[in-house]
Amino acid sequence: MLVTVLYFAGGIVILLVILYFIQEKFIFKPEKLPADFKFEYDAPFEELFFDIEPGVSINGLHFHLENPLGLVLYFHGNSRSIKGWAKFAKDFYRYRYDVVLVDYRGFGKSTGKRSEKNIMSDLQFVYKSLSDQYRESHIIVYGRSIGSGFAAKIAADNRPRYLILDAPYYNFQKVAERFLPFLPVRYVLRYHLRTDKWIRKVNCHTYIIHGTRDILIPIKHSEKLRQLSPNKITLIKIPGGGHNNLPSFHEYHNFIRDILKYD
Repeated sequence: MLVTVLYFAGGIVILLVILYFIQEKFIFKPEKLPADFKFEYDAPFEELFFDIEPGVSINGLHFHLENPLGLVLYFHGNSRSIKGWAKFAKDFYRYRYDVVLVDYRGFGKSTGKRSEKNIMSDLQFVYKSLSDQYRESHIIVYGRSIGSGFAAKIAADNRPRYLILDAPYYNFQKVAERFLPFLPVRYVLRYHLRTDKWIRKVNCHTYIIHGTRDILIPIKHSEKLRQLSPNKITLIKIPGGGHNNLPSFHEYHNFIRDILKYD
C-alpha cells in the first residue's frame, strides 16, 4: 500500500515538473513573421516598433484617421499574430477611433523571452508611449481572451476612458484547473493573470462581453468578475455566442457601436 502511494505521489511530481516546462506550448500558439514581412490592409495604417530594451522589440499596427475620437488599444488572444487580428480593427475605426494592436513577445515580429512579468512591462511601455500622443480620457483598453488579463492590469495601473473585456477569465488558475482538475496546477503555473485581483483596482467603467455558449471560458467567469464591482462593470451577454465567434453576432457589433458612438 505504501509503495503504491509513493509511486502515485512520484507520478504526480513528475507530471507537475513536465507541466512546468511545457505549459507555454499549451498557453500560447504564436505565429512568427519574418522581419521583412509586409503588412497590407485597405485602411490607412502604420507599422510600429516599441524598443523595450536591447534585444526586445514589440511590433504593432496603428490604424489611424484624421481627427479621431480616441484610441482603442487592442490586446489579442493566445494565437496567431497581429497579421490576422488586424481584421478586427474595422470594428472600431468605423466609429472614428484609431486602433493600435501589438504582438506579445515571440508573436509576429516581436522579440524577447516571454513571461507574465515581461509581457506586463512591455504593454505598460506601449500604453505610456501612446498616452503621450492621446489623452488617457480618450484611450479605451480592449482585451480579448488571454489578452483580457493583460488589459485589466493595464487599466488598473492607469486611467483609461473605458476597459472592454472580451470573453475574459476570472483568473488563469481557474482556467487551468478546469482542464487539469486532478493536478495541483497552482504550484507550477507560470501565468496566474489575476483578473479578479486587478479588476477591483480599475477606476474606469468596465464592459464585459461574453457568449452564453462559450465552452473554453464559460460565462460564469464573467459573472463572477461582475460581482466584484457591480456598480462599475456592465456584463453584456451574447445569446448563443461561443469563444471565437462573437464578431459574427449582430449583438456584438451593436454593443461596440453603443459603447463607442454614444460615449
